Amino acid sequence: MSLIVDVSSDGVRTPVSRVRLRQVATAVLEAERVRDALVSITLVSAQRIARLNRRHLGHAGPTDVISFTLGAIPGSSPQPIVGDIYIAPAVARENAAHFGRGVREEMTRLVVHGTLHVLGYDHPDGADRTASPMWRRQERLLSRLHGRRQAPGARLR
Repeated sequence: MSLIVDVSSDGVRTPVSRVRLRQVATAVLEAERVRDALVSITLVSAQRIARLNRRHLGHAGPTDVISFTLGAIPGSSPQPIVGDIYIAPAVARENAAHFGRGVREEMTRLVVHGTLHVLGYDHPDGADRTASPMWRRQERLLSRLHGRRQAPGARLR
């Protein structure tokens, strides 16, 4: 296998091209030294992600990103990584405005965040979230992604 990332839109608009979202997820997989993965990213409405949030996580209301690992976690087996990431661009827009960030940066952050979750990273809820190893890794990857444009397949170390 290889690194396969598919991006689809469930009828929602996004400020970042599907090609760019695929490049970001692929760059994260390469940075984490994943050799075999099949990851899908689906852009969904706030209503759809709210239903996913309630059904799978037991939380009320929309969220920005939800990830599911369907296959092996790196180091746990020789099987490929398989995962799904759902992102709500409308929620990303709200969060970008709230945190004073650009919506493109926020969408990129969500792809990195979701991909790290698929790879087995996790973080606590609440105030400790941004001090977690996952969050620090996410921000380092984002810094590299935004510091210079990555060509398709470019490595982040």
